[in-house]
Amino acid sequence: MDELKNQVLTEKSIRLLQNNQYTLDVNPELTKTEMKNWIERFFDVKVKGINSHRLPGKKKRQRGSNSRFSGSTRKKRMIVTLRESYSIPLFFN
Repeated sequence: MDELKNQVLTEKSIRLLQNNQYTLDVNPELTKTEMKNWIERFFDVKVKGINSHRLPGKKKRQRGSNSRFSGSTRKKRMIVTLRESYSIPLFFN
């Protein structure tokens, strides 16, 4: 379950639920093929397609004498389209 970080509930993602599309934050190292196989096995559904994009990271500061930027967070979001008559029970249709 480390692949799936959380479900995204925004105005756009709620609108996409009407088209059988689910928005998920996932592990940044995950590929579309890996995510498709994982979703099909875990939720017992058939995936029609996946769109993915990386979200801009936030800068993290390190405490200490040099307060320079030391890194950033990374996030990846995927929009999963399921075939007709399939749904993921975590989301409301």
